[in-house]
Amino acid sequence: MSALDQLIQQIQRNCDISDAHHSGIFSICGLALRLRDLFKWERGLEPWEEGDPSAVLEWIGVREAYWETLAESEPGPLAVNGRSVDPFDTEAVNSALAPHRLYYGAGYARGLKPTFFLAAIDVEQEIEGCRLYRLGRERARDLLTLPALSQNGTLLLRRQSARSLLWDQIVYAAPSAQRALDAALSACGIADRRPSELRRQWDALLRVQEEIHLHHELGEIKESGFQRECWQEMIAAFPLTRIELLARHVKDLLADTHPLGPLGHLSRTRNKAGVGLYVAFADRLTRNLFPELSPAADAFWRTGDWAVMEGALAVGRAQARRYADTIVSAYADAKARHDIDRLPADIERLLGCYLDGEP
Repeated sequence: MSALDQLIQQIQRNCDISDAHHSGIFSICGLALRLRDLFKWERGLEPWEEGDPSAVLEWIGVREAYWETLAESEPGPLAVNGRSVDPFDTEAVNSALAPHRLYYGAGYARGLKPTFFLAAIDVEQEIEGCRLYRLGRERARDLLTLPALSQNGTLLLRRQSARSLLWDQIVYAAPSAQRALDAALSACGIADRRPSELRRQWDALLRVQEEIHLHHELGEIKESGFQRECWQEMIAAFPLTRIELLARHVKDLLADTHPLGPLGHLSRTRNKAGVGLYVAFADRLTRNLFPELSPAADAFWRTGDWAVMEGALAVGRAQARRYADTIVSAYADAKARHDIDRLPADIERLLGCYLDGEP
């Protein structure tokens, strides 16, 4: 076995260990969907290829049994150029992988789940002062189908994961998303949601969604409205709680309404398909935090007036800053009182309505 093959196996084992320890953060349906996606990845299937149901169920049973054997294991070091490297030392790993045109990612996702991946580098370029890697075939990955992320100021687009996610988002779109989704498909020249129609213009649709992912990550890198240290401390202190959920959504909304974020970019480039996809895939909490979004999109579909979207964006931007200021102030007050455990109650009092329903 070559040193590279050994490294890939070590990365995949760390992925499996993370999944074994943290599969419980997902709902039953959410875990089933992620296991299905992982099965497709291992088998080299396209997003629309489901595979034999009995084979999928058998694979899931084998995977869960394998996870049980990893219950006492922790993500281990990686063998890189004859030395042992911490699995989160991405700079050291990527320095060694550069000749192979591979990129390694590692970090913590929702609920502080460790996440790892290794993918081929398709394109490397500069954008807005940031390094961008468009990644292709994934050689190692875990349950998380992350379409994009930023790592040490570098932008990463995971195209294989993005393909899988986009297909699932379309297939499982909520009834409230149908109008925006139809508008997006129509703007891409797709007549309906039949699989054959979607596949015919799939690359065009995927390019639109990649622009959304790319500019979200740009917005996150450039945004300074939510102090990163404060945000990280809150996430670490309250994983898998309503505090984490709200903090992540506010941070995302700040990124999306940043001048370089997706909403501003889509408006400047007059990208109707992008607006449709963004609105269609916005979840309930995003809609609660940004209640002007859906009405503005409805008016935009009727009139085609971009000023409507630009006006909503300005309002959403101001609201996102207010939410961030409120959370940061509450956190600072709780720390000053040496009573950080009071933060959930303070946040519920100040912003709990956005978590529960209409603001």
